[in-house]
Amino acid sequence: YNEYKSYLRLAMFADTLLIVAISICTALFAEGVTYILVYRTEKYKKLKASIEKQTKRLDKKKETVTDISKQPGHKKKIEKEEERLKSEKRDLSYVKMQSMFVIGFIFTSLMGMFNSIFDGRVVGKLPFTPISFIQGISHRNLPGEDYTDCSFIFLYILCTMSVRQNIQKMLGFAPSRAVNKVGGIFSPPTNFKQN
Repeated sequence: YNEYKSYLRLAMFADTLLIVAISICTALFAEGVTYILVYRTEKYKKLKASIEKQTKRLDKKKETVTDISKQPGHKKKIEKEEERLKSEKRDLSYVKMQSMFVIGFIFTSLMGMFNSIFDGRVVGKLPFTPISFIQGISHRNLPGEDYTDCSFIFLYILCTMSVRQNIQKMLGFAPSRAVNKVGGIFSPPTNFKQN
C-alpha cells in the first residue's frame, strides 16, 4: 500500500512538471505568433513609441502642476493629453487583437488534446479547499469528492498566467511601467490633487 502511495505521488509530481513544461512551451509559442503578427510590424512599433513618449510628457506635466484647481488651462491640457493617450492605447489593443484570435483558436485546440490526455487524472494536491465556484475548474473531470485534488485545466491555467507574463518581460514585449501607470480602456479616470 505504501509503495502504491509513493508511486501516485511520483506520478502526480511528474504530471505537474509536465504541465509546467507544457505551459512554458505554449507561452513561448504564443509569444512567437504574437511577434510574427504584431510586435515586428511598423504600426505596432510606431504606436508603442508614441505611447511611451506621450506618457513621459504627461508625467512631466503632472509633476509641474501642484494645484490643478488654480490652473484651469493646465487641467484642460492634461485631460486632452490623457484622451489622446487613451486613444492610442485603444489603437494598440486593436493591433494586438488579431493575434489574440489566432492564439485563442490554437489554445482551444491544444486544450482539447491535453484534456483528453489528462482526463480523470489527479495532477496535484491543493493545500486548501477552493471556494465553490472555483471547484468546477479545480476538480474538473476528477472522480471522488476530495476537492483538494487538482485537475489539469486548473494547474495549466495558473501556470500559463504566471509563465506568460514572465516570458513577455524576459523577451522585452511587456509594456513599460510608465505605460501601465496611465489608464487603459477599462481603467477609471485619473483624479487630480485638489487642495
